[in-house]
Amino acid sequence: MKKYRIVTLAVVGLFLSVSFLASPGVAAEKDGIMMKDGKMTMMQDGKEITRMDRETTLSNGSRVMMKGKLVTKDGKEIQMTEGQMVMMDGKMMEGAKVAGK
Repeated sequence: MKKYRIVTLAVVGLFLSVSFLASPGVAAEKDGIMMKDGKMTMMQDGKEITRMDRETTLSNGSRVMMKGKLVTKDGKEIQMTEGQMVMMDGKMMEGAKVAGK
């Protein structure tokens, strides 16, 4: 019986530590910049935190302009439309779906 408790505690501990380590990655997937009501809005954990007040450079080298233009590292320009969101790693999303996946 004592072995069963130790194994159970070890398994529960493993799951808790894995879920704790995975949490920041899940939260990071909800961080980005969204075109909302014609304005660029900074999002964190899936919630609006503030309006974008300056050009922002993403982790992949892309830049998001105040008027919603996304300029990729290689110079390609994409005009964002209402409801589109670009994650901080540069991936585009339409609502809750990553574009291109």
